[in-house]
Amino acid sequence: MTAYFDKHPVTTLATLLLLLLATTSTTRAQSTDKMRQQEYIQQQEQAKKAMLMRELDSGVYFMDNGQYAAADKKFRYVLENIKSVPSDLTYYFGKNSFYQAQYKQSIDWLNKYIQLKGTNGQYSSDAIQWKKQAEAEYLKEKSKASQNVAEVLSADYDIDCGPTGKVICPVCKGDHVTIKKGAFGDEYKTCVYCNEQGILTCEEYNLLIRGQLKPKN
Repeated sequence: MTAYFDKHPVTTLATLLLLLLATTSTTRAQSTDKMRQQEYIQQQEQAKKAMLMRELDSGVYFMDNGQYAAADKKFRYVLENIKSVPSDLTYYFGKNSFYQAQYKQSIDWLNKYIQLKGTNGQYSSDAIQWKKQAEAEYLKEKSKASQNVAEVLSADYDIDCGPTGKVICPVCKGDHVTIKKGAFGDEYKTCVYCNEQGILTCEEYNLLIRGQLKPKN
């Protein structure tokens, strides 16, 4: 074999170059296929999200026109199929739940919107008013026989915290300090869930509302 290579150096070099080119071509083809697959997946996800947003808009239309049961079906469909729940949906679902006399469910979802948007959200003022009404009706309802209705609670879903990915800690209200009434006056303790600025990451927030966030201390 060595003798052959010695006698045919040009042929051997050409063969090696062909092998190198073939390997490079295969690698490029595989890389291109992978990129196309990723682009296809992204396009499919974008198409699915766009479809779900149309369903959400349809639900809002039904709600605004008094068709609360139809709106509920649309909102639940979006909840069941979307990866991260948009903050606007927490408001719409909470409001529509009030119309359907599902007051505990309404309070839960409206509270999530208020926690996420504070007083600066597009629907913050309305959310606060609807929540107050829901709380009043819920107190009335508690004195009566509770209805056996399957409730959809926000803790079952991942809530989208918006572009910042951060939320004011609902435990300490962003003060990083909790106050507890004691026998000798108020007791002040450092909040064991948020950072020093009273902020939670979106992941921490979702764990907190599920009761799964472990104290830092």
